[in-house]
Amino acid sequence: MNTRIFKIDPNNIDEAAQEALRECAMVIKEGGLVCMPTETVYGLGANAYDKQAVANIFKAKGRPSDNPLIVHISDYDMLELIVQEDFLQNGIMTTLADRFWPGPLTMIAPKTSIIPDCVSGGLNTVGVRLPRHPIARALIKASGVPIAAPSANLSGKPSPTCFEHVREDMMGRVDIIIDGGDSDVGVESTVLDITGNPLNILRPGAVTLDDVNSVIQGAMEQDWHLAHGIDTSEVPKSPGLKYKHYAPLAPLYIFDADNCEKMVDAINKKIILEKNKKLSVGVLATDENRSYYRGADIVQSVGRRDNSMEHAANLFTSLRRFDEAGVDVIYAEMLPQTGVGDAVMNRLYRAAAGRIIKCE
Repeated sequence: MNTRIFKIDPNNIDEAAQEALRECAMVIKEGGLVCMPTETVYGLGANAYDKQAVANIFKAKGRPSDNPLIVHISDYDMLELIVQEDFLQNGIMTTLADRFWPGPLTMIAPKTSIIPDCVSGGLNTVGVRLPRHPIARALIKASGVPIAAPSANLSGKPSPTCFEHVREDMMGRVDIIIDGGDSDVGVESTVLDITGNPLNILRPGAVTLDDVNSVIQGAMEQDWHLAHGIDTSEVPKSPGLKYKHYAPLAPLYIFDADNCEKMVDAINKKIILEKNKKLSVGVLATDENRSYYRGADIVQSVGRRDNSMEHAANLFTSLRRFDEAGVDVIYAEMLPQTGVGDAVMNRLYRAAAGRIIKCE
Protein backbone atom coordinates (compact mmCIF):
# COMPACT_ATOMS: atom_id res chain seq x y z
CA MET A 1 0.00 0.00 0.00
CA ASN A 2 1.24 3.50 -0.86
CA THR A 3 1.01 5.48 2.38
CA ARG A 4 0.71 9.27 2.14
CA ILE A 5 1.81 11.59 4.92
CA PHE A 6 0.14 14.87 5.89
CA LYS A 7 1.83 17.17 8.42
CA ILE A 8 -0.67 19.31 10.33
CA ASP A 9 -0.02 21.74 13.18
CA PRO A 10 -2.71 21.07 15.82
CA ASN A 11 -2.39 24.67 16.99
CA ASN A 12 -2.95 26.12 13.52
CA ILE A 13 -5.57 24.28 11.50
CA ASP A 14 -5.57 26.75 8.62
CA GLU A 15 -7.19 26.41 5.19
CA ALA A 16 -4.39 24.16 3.91
CA ALA A 17 -4.79 21.91 6.95
CA GLN A 18 -8.56 21.82 6.50
CA GLU A 19 -8.10 20.78 2.88
CA ALA A 20 -5.76 17.98 3.98
CA LEU A 21 -8.30 16.88 6.58
CA ARG A 22 -11.07 16.83 3.97
CA GLU A 23 -8.90 14.51 1.88
CA CYS A 24 -8.29 12.29 4.91
CA ALA A 25 -12.02 12.30 5.65
CA MET A 26 -12.79 11.16 2.13
CA VAL A 27 -10.45 8.20 2.63
CA ILE A 28 -12.30 7.31 5.84
CA LYS A 29 -15.70 7.55 4.13
CA GLU A 30 -14.49 5.34 1.28
CA GLY A 31 -13.34 2.58 3.68
CA GLY A 32 -9.66 3.48 4.01
CA LEU A 33 -7.34 3.67 7.03
CA VAL A 34 -5.97 6.90 8.50
CA CYS A 35 -3.57 7.20 11.45
CA MET A 36 -4.44 10.25 13.51
CA PRO A 37 -2.96 11.93 16.58
CA THR A 38 -4.95 12.08 19.79
CA GLU A 39 -4.02 13.50 23.18
CA THR A 40 -3.44 9.98 24.55
CA VAL A 41 -1.61 8.06 21.78
CA TYR A 42 -1.87 7.93 17.99
CA GLY A 43 -4.89 6.02 16.68
CA LEU A 44 -5.42 3.83 13.61
CA GLY A 45 -8.82 4.93 12.36
CA ALA A 46 -11.54 3.63 10.07
CA ASN A 47 -15.28 4.21 9.54
CA ALA A 48 -16.91 2.52 12.55
CA TYR A 49 -19.98 1.63 10.44
CA ASP A 50 -17.96 -0.17 7.73
CA LYS A 51 -17.33 -3.85 8.53
CA GLN A 52 -14.63 -4.27 5.89
CA ALA A 53 -12.82 -1.11 6.95
CA VAL A 54 -12.87 -2.33 10.56
CA ALA A 55 -11.56 -5.74 9.45
CA ASN A 56 -8.69 -3.91 7.75
CA ILE A 57 -7.73 -2.32 11.08
CA PHE A 58 -7.20 -5.77 12.57
CA LYS A 59 -5.25 -6.84 9.49
CA ALA A 60 -2.98 -3.78 9.52
CA LYS A 61 -2.17 -4.21 13.22
CA GLY A 62 -2.05 -7.99 13.32
CA ARG A 63 -4.59 -7.64 16.12
CA PRO A 64 -6.79 -10.52 17.39
CA SER A 65 -10.36 -9.98 16.22
CA ASP A 66 -11.82 -10.57 19.69
CA ASN A 67 -10.03 -7.51 21.07
CA PRO A 68 -12.65 -4.71 20.93
CA LEU A 69 -12.09 -1.26 19.47
CA ILE A 70 -12.97 2.16 20.84
CA VAL A 71 -15.32 4.36 18.80
CA HIS A 72 -14.32 8.04 18.64
CA ILE A 73 -16.85 10.82 18.13
CA SER A 74 -16.63 14.55 17.46
CA ASP A 75 -19.74 15.70 19.35
CA TYR A 76 -22.58 14.51 21.56
CA ASP A 77 -24.98 14.15 18.62
CA MET A 78 -23.12 11.04 17.45
CA LEU A 79 -23.92 9.28 20.74
CA GLU A 80 -27.53 8.73 19.73
CA LEU A 81 -26.42 6.52 16.83
CA ILE A 82 -23.94 4.52 18.91
CA VAL A 83 -25.46 4.08 22.38
CA GLN A 84 -28.95 2.71 23.06
CA GLU A 85 -31.45 5.51 23.69
CA ASP A 86 -32.92 4.10 26.91
CA PHE A 87 -29.43 3.87 28.42
CA LEU A 88 -28.61 7.45 27.49
CA GLN A 89 -31.76 8.60 29.23
CA ASN A 90 -30.55 7.40 32.66
CA GLY A 91 -28.08 10.31 32.65
CA ILE A 92 -24.93 8.53 33.88
CA MET A 93 -23.10 8.86 30.59
CA THR A 94 -23.99 12.50 30.02
CA THR A 95 -23.08 13.42 33.62
CA LEU A 96 -19.60 11.94 33.19
CA ALA A 97 -19.28 13.37 29.69
CA ASP A 98 -20.06 16.87 30.93
CA ARG A 99 -17.09 16.57 33.33
CA PHE A 100 -14.50 14.62 31.31
CA TRP A 101 -15.27 15.12 27.61
CA PRO A 102 -13.54 16.04 25.45
CA GLY A 103 -10.71 14.11 27.07
CA PRO A 104 -9.03 10.77 27.86
CA LEU A 105 -12.07 8.87 29.14
CA THR A 106 -13.71 5.98 27.28
CA MET A 107 -17.12 4.84 28.52
CA ILE A 108 -18.52 1.37 27.84
CA ALA A 109 -22.25 1.36 27.16
CA PRO A 110 -24.86 -0.82 25.38
CA LYS A 111 -24.43 -0.37 21.63
CA THR A 112 -26.99 0.09 18.89
CA SER A 113 -27.29 -2.33 15.99
CA ILE A 114 -25.64 0.15 13.62
CA ILE A 115 -22.26 -0.58 15.26
CA PRO A 116 -21.00 -3.85 13.74
CA ASP A 117 -20.17 -6.71 16.09
CA CYS A 118 -16.62 -6.73 14.73
CA VAL A 119 -16.06 -3.39 16.47
CA SER A 120 -17.11 -4.74 19.87
CA GLY A 121 -15.64 -8.24 19.66
CA GLY A 122 -19.15 -9.63 19.40
CA LEU A 123 -20.31 -8.04 22.65
CA ASN A 124 -23.49 -5.97 22.99
CA THR A 125 -21.47 -3.10 24.49
CA VAL A 126 -19.04 -0.63 22.94
CA GLY A 127 -16.44 1.83 24.22
CA VAL A 128 -17.00 5.46 23.18
CA ARG A 129 -14.72 8.48 23.55
CA LEU A 130 -14.78 12.12 22.52
CA PRO A 131 -11.08 13.03 22.14
CA ARG A 132 -9.66 16.41 23.08
CA HIS A 133 -7.10 16.60 20.26
CA PRO A 134 -8.15 19.20 17.66
CA ILE A 135 -6.93 17.14 14.68
CA ALA A 136 -8.78 14.01 15.76
CA ARG A 137 -12.01 15.92 16.33
CA ALA A 138 -11.70 17.82 13.05
CA LEU A 139 -11.12 14.57 11.13
CA ILE A 140 -14.13 12.85 12.71
CA LYS A 141 -16.34 15.87 12.02
CA ALA A 142 -15.20 16.12 8.41
CA SER A 143 -15.78 12.39 7.94
CA GLY A 144 -19.34 12.62 9.25
CA VAL A 145 -19.01 9.16 10.82
CA PRO A 146 -17.63 7.89 14.12
CA ILE A 147 -14.12 6.50 13.80
CA ALA A 148 -13.13 3.15 15.32
CA ALA A 149 -9.50 3.42 16.34
CA PRO A 150 -7.09 1.35 18.41
CA SER A 151 -3.53 2.55 18.93
CA ALA A 152 -1.57 2.89 15.67
CA ASN A 153 1.07 0.26 16.39
CA LEU A 154 1.66 -3.35 15.48
CA SER A 155 -0.24 -5.52 17.95
CA GLY A 156 1.66 -6.09 21.18
CA LYS A 157 4.28 -3.36 20.64
CA PRO A 158 4.53 -0.16 22.72
CA SER A 159 1.88 2.34 21.68
CA PRO A 160 3.04 5.28 19.53
CA THR A 161 3.08 8.75 21.02
CA CYS A 162 4.87 10.43 18.11
CA PHE A 163 4.71 10.39 14.32
CA GLU A 164 8.06 8.60 13.91
CA HIS A 165 6.82 5.52 15.77
CA VAL A 166 3.60 5.42 13.75
CA ARG A 167 5.61 5.58 10.54
CA GLU A 168 7.86 2.77 11.79
CA ASP A 169 4.90 0.43 12.33
CA MET A 170 2.28 1.52 9.81
CA MET A 171 4.08 2.70 6.68
CA GLY A 172 2.74 0.61 3.79
CA ARG A 173 -0.15 -0.72 5.90
CA VAL A 174 -2.47 2.31 5.87
CA ASP A 175 -3.62 4.94 3.38
CA ILE A 176 -2.61 8.07 5.30
CA ILE A 177 -0.59 9.00 8.38
CA ILE A 178 -1.21 12.44 9.88
CA ASP A 179 1.85 13.91 11.58
CA GLY A 180 0.40 16.02 14.35
CA GLY A 181 3.36 16.13 16.75
CA ASP A 182 3.67 14.34 20.07
CA SER A 183 0.76 13.15 22.21
CA ASP A 184 0.27 15.07 25.47
CA VAL A 185 -0.89 12.34 27.85
CA GLY A 186 1.22 9.42 26.62
CA VAL A 187 -0.94 6.50 27.79
CA GLU A 188 -4.26 5.28 26.42
CA SER A 189 -7.58 6.53 27.77
CA THR A 190 -9.18 5.36 30.98
CA VAL A 191 -11.85 2.76 30.15
CA LEU A 192 -14.86 2.96 32.47
CA ASP A 193 -17.63 0.37 32.33
CA ILE A 194 -20.84 2.23 33.16
CA THR A 195 -23.23 -0.64 32.40
CA GLY A 196 -23.27 -2.01 35.95
CA ASN A 197 -23.35 -0.85 39.54
CA PRO A 198 -20.82 0.11 40.74
CA LEU A 199 -19.07 1.77 37.81
CA ASN A 200 -15.83 -0.10 37.10
CA ILE A 201 -12.53 1.13 35.65
CA LEU A 202 -11.28 -1.71 33.44
CA ARG A 203 -8.16 0.09 32.20
CA PRO A 204 -6.64 2.98 34.17
CA GLY A 205 -5.62 6.19 32.44
CA ALA A 206 -5.27 9.91 33.01
CA VAL A 207 -8.82 10.09 34.41
CA THR A 208 -8.30 8.40 37.77
CA LEU A 209 -10.63 6.55 40.13
CA ASP A 210 -10.65 9.59 42.41
CA ASP A 211 -11.65 11.75 39.45
CA VAL A 212 -14.60 9.49 38.63
CA ASN A 213 -15.70 9.30 42.27
CA SER A 214 -15.69 13.09 42.45
CA VAL A 215 -18.61 12.98 40.01
CA ILE A 216 -20.38 9.68 40.77
CA GLN A 217 -19.43 8.11 44.10
CA GLY A 218 -18.94 4.38 44.63
CA ALA A 219 -16.92 3.61 41.47
CA MET A 220 -14.27 0.89 41.69
CA GLU A 221 -11.24 -0.25 39.69
CA GLN A 222 -10.63 -3.76 38.42
CA ASP A 223 -7.51 -5.35 39.93
CA TRP A 224 -5.20 -5.49 36.92
CA HIS A 225 -2.40 -7.12 38.98
CA LEU A 226 -4.15 -10.49 38.83
CA ALA A 227 -2.18 -12.95 36.72
CA HIS A 228 -5.29 -14.25 34.94
CA GLY A 229 -5.93 -10.73 33.63
CA ILE A 230 -3.17 -11.19 31.05
CA ASP A 231 -4.80 -14.07 29.21
CA THR A 232 -8.36 -15.32 29.36
CA SER A 233 -10.74 -17.24 27.14
CA GLU A 234 -13.42 -14.59 27.61
CA VAL A 235 -13.92 -11.70 25.22
CA PRO A 236 -12.75 -8.59 27.12
CA LYS A 237 -14.98 -5.52 27.35
CA SER A 238 -11.97 -3.25 26.97
CA PRO A 239 -8.78 -3.25 24.94
CA GLY A 240 -5.61 -3.79 26.95
CA LEU A 241 -6.98 -6.60 29.13
CA LYS A 242 -6.56 -9.93 27.41
CA TYR A 243 -3.13 -10.12 25.84
CA LYS A 244 0.40 -9.06 26.63
CA HIS A 245 0.52 -5.45 25.50
CA TYR A 246 2.94 -2.59 25.01
CA ALA A 247 5.93 -4.94 25.01
CA PRO A 248 9.45 -4.18 23.75
CA LEU A 249 11.30 -6.91 21.87
CA ALA A 250 13.49 -7.90 24.85
CA PRO A 251 12.00 -9.52 27.96
CA LEU A 252 11.26 -6.93 30.65
CA TYR A 253 11.36 -7.43 34.42
CA ILE A 254 10.07 -5.02 37.08
CA PHE A 255 11.99 -4.73 40.36
CA ASP A 256 9.97 -3.99 43.48
CA ALA A 257 11.48 -2.99 46.83
CA ASP A 258 10.49 -1.05 49.92
CA ASN A 259 13.15 1.58 49.17
CA CYS A 260 15.08 2.84 46.14
CA GLU A 261 18.50 1.87 47.50
CA LYS A 262 17.51 -1.78 47.76
CA MET A 263 15.93 -1.71 44.28
CA VAL A 264 18.98 -0.11 42.65
CA ASP A 265 21.29 -2.60 44.33
CA ALA A 266 19.22 -5.58 43.11
CA ILE A 267 19.15 -4.28 39.54
CA ASN A 268 22.91 -3.67 39.52
CA LYS A 269 23.56 -7.21 40.73
CA LYS A 270 21.44 -8.55 37.86
CA ILE A 271 23.29 -6.33 35.39
CA ILE A 272 26.61 -7.89 36.46
CA LEU A 273 25.21 -11.39 36.00
CA GLU A 274 23.88 -10.61 32.52
CA LYS A 275 27.09 -8.89 31.43
CA ASN A 276 29.03 -11.99 32.49
CA LYS A 277 26.85 -13.89 30.02
CA LYS A 278 27.79 -11.36 27.30
CA LEU A 279 24.22 -10.02 27.19
CA SER A 280 23.31 -6.37 26.69
CA VAL A 281 21.12 -4.76 29.34
CA GLY A 282 18.71 -1.84 29.33
CA VAL A 283 17.38 -0.15 32.47
CA LEU A 284 14.18 1.87 32.79
CA ALA A 285 14.85 4.30 35.62
CA THR A 286 13.89 7.64 37.12
CA ASP A 287 15.99 10.80 37.07
CA GLU A 288 17.14 10.36 40.66
CA ASN A 289 18.59 6.88 40.03
CA ARG A 290 19.69 6.84 36.39
CA SER A 291 23.36 7.59 37.12
CA TYR A 292 23.68 4.54 39.40
CA TYR A 293 23.35 1.97 36.60
CA ARG A 294 26.82 2.39 35.10
CA GLY A 295 27.08 -1.22 33.96
CA ALA A 296 23.99 -1.05 31.75
CA ASP A 297 24.28 -0.63 27.98
CA ILE A 298 21.44 1.92 27.89
CA VAL A 299 19.51 3.68 30.64
CA GLN A 300 16.23 5.42 29.87
CA SER A 301 14.66 7.74 32.42
CA VAL A 302 10.92 8.35 32.47
CA GLY A 303 11.38 11.52 34.53
CA ARG A 304 11.41 12.61 38.14
CA ARG A 305 10.29 9.93 40.56
CA ASP A 306 7.45 12.01 41.99
CA ASN A 307 6.01 13.10 38.62
CA SER A 308 3.65 10.48 37.19
CA MET A 309 2.63 12.75 34.30
CA GLU A 310 6.25 12.71 33.10
CA HIS A 311 6.28 8.90 33.45
CA ALA A 312 3.17 8.64 31.28
CA ALA A 313 4.54 10.97 28.61
CA ASN A 314 7.90 9.15 28.39
CA LEU A 315 7.08 5.47 28.98
CA PHE A 316 6.33 4.18 25.47
CA THR A 317 9.11 6.21 23.83
CA SER A 318 11.58 4.78 26.35
CA LEU A 319 10.45 1.21 25.63
CA ARG A 320 10.89 1.75 21.89
CA ARG A 321 14.42 3.08 22.43
CA PHE A 322 15.38 -0.24 23.98
CA ASP A 323 14.25 -1.87 20.73
CA GLU A 324 16.39 0.56 18.75
CA ALA A 325 19.39 -0.28 20.95
CA GLY A 326 18.82 -4.02 20.48
CA VAL A 327 19.26 -4.97 24.15
CA ASP A 328 18.82 -8.58 25.29
CA VAL A 329 16.99 -7.86 28.55
CA ILE A 330 15.38 -4.85 30.26
CA TYR A 331 15.15 -4.16 34.00
CA ALA A 332 12.65 -1.56 35.19
CA GLU A 333 12.19 0.24 38.47
CA MET A 334 8.80 -0.09 40.11
CA LEU A 335 7.23 3.36 39.87
CA PRO A 336 4.90 5.12 42.33
CA GLN A 337 1.25 4.31 41.60
CA THR A 338 -0.33 7.52 42.81
CA GLY A 339 -2.46 9.51 40.36
CA VAL A 340 -1.67 8.68 36.73
CA GLY A 341 1.09 6.41 38.07
CA ASP A 342 -1.53 3.69 38.35
CA ALA A 343 -2.01 3.77 34.58
CA VAL A 344 1.75 3.87 33.96
CA MET A 345 2.37 0.79 36.11
CA ASN A 346 -0.57 -0.97 34.43
CA ARG A 347 1.15 -0.52 31.05
CA LEU A 348 4.55 -1.50 32.43
CA TYR A 349 3.06 -4.59 34.07
CA ARG A 350 1.52 -5.66 30.76
CA ALA A 351 4.76 -4.96 28.92
CA ALA A 352 6.54 -7.23 31.39
CA ALA A 353 3.82 -9.92 31.09
CA GLY A 354 3.45 -9.68 34.87
CA ARG A 355 7.11 -10.44 35.65
CA ILE A 356 7.93 -8.72 38.97
CA ILE A 357 11.07 -9.45 41.00
CA LYS A 358 10.68 -8.78 44.73
CA CYS A 359 13.89 -7.36 46.22
CA GLU A 360 14.49 -8.82 49.69
